[in-house]
Amino acid sequence: MGKLVLTSFVTLDGVYQAPGGPQEDTRDGFEQGGWTVPYADDDFGRFVDEVFQRVGAFLLGRRTYEIFASYWPKVTDADDPVASRLNTMPKYVASASLTDPEWAGTTVISGDLAKEVTALKENTDGELQVHGSGALAQSLLDLGLVDTVHLLTFPVVLGAGRRLFTEGTVPTAFRHTGGRITSTGVSIQTYDLAGRPEYGSFELPENA
Repeated sequence: MGKLVLTSFVTLDGVYQAPGGPQEDTRDGFEQGGWTVPYADDDFGRFVDEVFQRVGAFLLGRRTYEIFASYWPKVTDADDPVASRLNTMPKYVASASLTDPEWAGTTVISGDLAKEVTALKENTDGELQVHGSGALAQSLLDLGLVDTVHLLTFPVVLGAGRRLFTEGTVPTAFRHTGGRITSTGVSIQTYDLAGRPEYGSFELPENA
């Protein structure tokens, strides 16, 4: 059974909206898109290449899918580790409204998300990878379907924008499995799902 792996870019205040460009996602009047761009470096590129080498299939939300579909098919370099895989490997889009995707290798899933994604995991050799896709990522986390999270935290606070972990998120514990810091200060940390949080107290015993 394949693993579902989420790769997410967030700011220090937890914003995931429009990391790659000003026009990527302007919902709610968001005008700060493109906040990851100043921090791109060789360390970042190496990490992305490593992730894409392990992919068996992609699972994307509608918005991220459309952003990718408008860009990556135009990148025809067969040696590009990202483009070559996005353009040739199976892509699944969770959407109730997308009916006729033009990007080759795309399948729309619009039924029961838990059932559909569980089946995809069972039938994927390699990782079933979610990139960005904030709303979909939140749903998958709440359903307990995510096995591993690569959380890339960028050293910037925006004070506005859609956040990955919002009020009402299902309480979840993770186990840290690796990490690194890029030359520009991006913290890349990897976590495996570990179930529900455990709680304790630092209060001293009354008879201490």
